[in-house]
Parts: sequence; C-alpha cells; structure tokens
Amino acid sequence: MSVQERKERERASRERLIVATARELAEQQGWDAVTTRRLAERIEYSQPVLYSHFRGKREIIGAVALEGAAEMAAAVRAAAPAADGPRARVDALARAYLDFAERNPAVYDAMFQLDGGLAFADEDTPAPLKDAFAALLESLGEVAGDGVHPGLFTETFWAALHGLATLTRAGRLPPGDAERRVRLLVDRLAVV
Repeated sequence: MSVQERKERERASRERLIVATARELAEQQGWDAVTTRRLAERIEYSQPVLYSHFRGKREIIGAVALEGAAEMAAAVRAAAPAADGPRARVDALARAYLDFAERNPAVYDAMFQLDGGLAFADEDTPAPLKDAFAALLESLGEVAGDGVHPGLFTETFWAALHGLATLTRAGRLPPGDAERRVRLLVDRLAVV
C-alpha cells in the first residue's frame, strides 16, 4: 500500500469516527450538544482536524443525514420482500419507516428537520437521498392507482409517514392509536 493510499484510508477512518461520534452524541443529548469542541474532545483530535474534514456542524449534520438515508433505504427494502402482495409490502414499508424514525430520532432530525446543507428534490440531490426516495417508490409506485403519478403518490405517502413520525414523537398524537393510524393510511391510500 502506498503512503497516499494509507493517508486516504486514515482520513476516511477519521471522517467516519467524527460522524459516528456526532451521531452518538446527538442521540444521547440532542443536536445542541454536538459542537466541534465536544467532538474534538471525544475523538481526541484537535478542532482544526475536524475542520479539515467538515467546515462546521452543518456539514456534519449533512453527513449524518446521508448515512441515515442509506440506512433507511436498506430498512425499507428489507421489510418489503417478506410481505405477501402489494398492500402488505406498503404496510411493511410504513412500519419500517416509522420504526426507523422512532429508533433513530437524532438521525431522523438530521435527515428532515435540520439544515445539513443538502438539496432535496433537485438535480444536486445526493445519491443516498435519491436512493431513499427510490426505496419508497419501489413499493408505493405499484399501489398509486390508475392515473396517479407514482412519484407524486410516493411524495404524498411519505409526507403522511413523516407527519405520523413527527407528531407521534412530539407527543401530539395518542400513542395507543399508532397501529390504527398505519392501517388507515395503508387502507385508504394504497389502491390494489
């Protein structure tokens, strides 16, 4: 291995450590607790080393969001094959999405609530975000219904899931009805 390859590997390793540490700290104490000073202390590197990887907290949030998008896409895709039929796939997708949001609140915030400097629904949208949407579209497109654009249906269904995830987490919806909400969403929107 060349010196250059070793340096690149070490740099990538430090970057993964920064992102993992930021994510861990955010999940434990919230995003307000994530500062470059705290990250530098936790990973035992100087703040200038952090700034050599990320220009600031915004870029770190963006990196966490991209990692989360890849994980969410994998979770949604893993849920679908076990389901029997289009409606069951949509049900499994909805549950996987909501479960991901519940298990990873800080990551979910990085993806959808905080400014990570990422473009959505644009030509410049990073590949992991496009892939997360594609993972939703794969199951939802087949239940959009006649004359309904699959992408538009996916956006609408996703918005409903996001609303359920956000309102549930904020304590705005009674937790006892979570199952009924998912069933209602799937039964009323998914046309099969």
